[in-house]
Amino acid sequence: MKRFTEDALSDWMRQPGPEHDVVISSRVRLARNLRTFPFPSLATKAHAQEVMQLVSTAADTSSLKEEQNFTSVPMSQLSILEKKLLVEKHLISPHLAEGNSEAAALINASESISIMVNEEDHLRIQCIAPGFQLNETWQAANRIDNQLQEQLDYAFNERLGYLTSCPTNVGTGIRVSVMVHLPGIVLTNQLQNILKSFAQWGVVMRGMYGEGSEALGNIYQMSNQITLGQSEEALVDLLTRATQQLILVEREARNGILNDRRLPLLDKIFRSFGTLLYAQMIDKVEAAQRLSDVRLGVDLGLLEQVPHVILDELLVVTQPGYLQQMEGRLMDDFEINLRRAQLIRERLWKHLR
Repeated sequence: MKRFTEDALSDWMRQPGPEHDVVISSRVRLARNLRTFPFPSLATKAHAQEVMQLVSTAADTSSLKEEQNFTSVPMSQLSILEKKLLVEKHLISPHLAEGNSEAAALINASESISIMVNEEDHLRIQCIAPGFQLNETWQAANRIDNQLQEQLDYAFNERLGYLTSCPTNVGTGIRVSVMVHLPGIVLTNQLQNILKSFAQWGVVMRGMYGEGSEALGNIYQMSNQITLGQSEEALVDLLTRATQQLILVEREARNGILNDRRLPLLDKIFRSFGTLLYAQMIDKVEAAQRLSDVRLGVDLGLLEQVPHVILDELLVVTQPGYLQQMEGRLMDDFEINLRRAQLIRERLWKHLR
């Protein structure tokens, strides 16, 4: 269990995927419930324990065991900081971290698959991959879902589809999402128009950690808004087309800035790079923005010294949960800002020498 909380970088993050200059990661999440049990919000402790046992047995007796080698991570055995770190790594949701004591996550070795148990629904099956790989991620999630369904009796209605705790997930129960880096769109003031346009498609954009989270460092999470009335494949196709459009707009915006505002852009990128190399204190918001500027410089070929994998790692290690978990104690904002700046300096200078 410690490997999930000691290493900031999941194995799936170590190699950039397709269209990585814009799309950081692709994710598919399926919400499922067991037919004869109340939803987690209404379940007793005994209900939750029985659901946990049924899901664990299903994962252990199906072909998933040999294929994925899951480790069970009970929430009751984690500290507040360990839970926070798993949220920052996108291995569990904030709801699971803050929810009932009978909750757990089954996580595979590469951390590309996480099955959350007794979250808002009995199961949240999550598959994640680097870059723009929505179809591949959907195929992986669908395969796991089918394998579990051979062992579990899902709550399903012929007219409505899969029944879920939240009405917005009823139907397919699927949430298809991409995490995207959009500095060009933000700098050219196109974001609000894109948000309105995609909303008409049934696509919504949120912060890095989904609903209710803030967008830091020009990083957004884009996902489908509805799950009822369309097939899983149709919703995957919808997000694929929306992402393809977003990639085109973002790259055009970046090239436009590079051609029309080259010197101000260079100044912005290298000022941020210098700040990260020498700052003695830096808060979460500024760190995210400076890292966004440097990532843009790397993607445009203006900063060749910094490998992408370090920038991906810094997305996690600059978060409060990781910094405090690494120190093994709670820290105040002043200490966190000091430690964040130190860690960024260490990581960047290591690859410049």
